[in-house]
Amino acid sequence: MSVFSKIAIAVFFTVLASSNALAAKVGYVQMKSIMQSQQSLDIGKKLMAEFKPRTAELEKIRKQITDKEAALDKDAATMAQKDLVAKRQELDRQKIDLDRKKTKQHEDFEIRKQEELNNFQNNVNAAVTSIGQSEGYDLILYNTGGYIGPRVDITDKVIKALK
Repeated sequence: MSVFSKIAIAVFFTVLASSNALAAKVGYVQMKSIMQSQQSLDIGKKLMAEFKPRTAELEKIRKQITDKEAALDKDAATMAQKDLVAKRQELDRQKIDLDRKKTKQHEDFEIRKQEELNNFQNNVNAAVTSIGQSEGYDLILYNTGGYIGPRVDITDKVIKALK
């Protein structure tokens, strides 16, 4: 947050506090607490469960390659040079293929994670809007300001609204 915006917020709250005619209701949401809430953790568990079969398949392929490498190293002394080179090249191709699959899975996971985080953020915004409208808040802030008093912290209400 820029210095100018901090000064603007401080001036706004000073004017707000000094004006008896203007009684604004202000709330604050700690996004750190929201992101550590059970609802947020459930997103992580959901993603892990979604990608578990692919992770298991990649681990199975990795183990097969490792086993083939060990067998090749064991049999290398008795194999013809041509066969040894061909098998090593095949293992190299399998390793490259495994790396591609790992990269693709990582990309897919990141895309899904971002989708889930966007959906979660939309739900948080909807909950904050709902609480703001239903309880008559004039202003609800997310993670701004140097000090936020407990009277304006509505984080627990938002977490409850997300359930």
